[in-house]
Amino acid sequence: MCRNIKTLFNFDPPATDEEVREASLQFVRKLSGFPRPSKANEAAFSQAVERIAAVTEDLLHSLATNAEPRNREIEAARARARAAERFGSS
Repeated sequence: MCRNIKTLFNFDPPATDEEVREASLQFVRKLSGFPRPSKANEAAFSQAVERIAAVTEDLLHSLATNAEPRNREIEAARARARAAERFGSS
């Protein structure tokens, strides 16, 4: 479930609201153990996702680094290369 959470800090362009929300959703899924909440838990689940997304946005805006921003395409290519090495090419 949690493998989809990606590093969001120090990218050019910065992480989008959608990326932050997706990571927050994955985090809540992992903590709750539910891929999808029941109707009884849907409101609490959604509220948790929104709260975590807001805190994540605050965190990303408050972090500082001297490192150059990473390029998304280069990082994605590196991840594909690692996956090919680990799992073999398809």
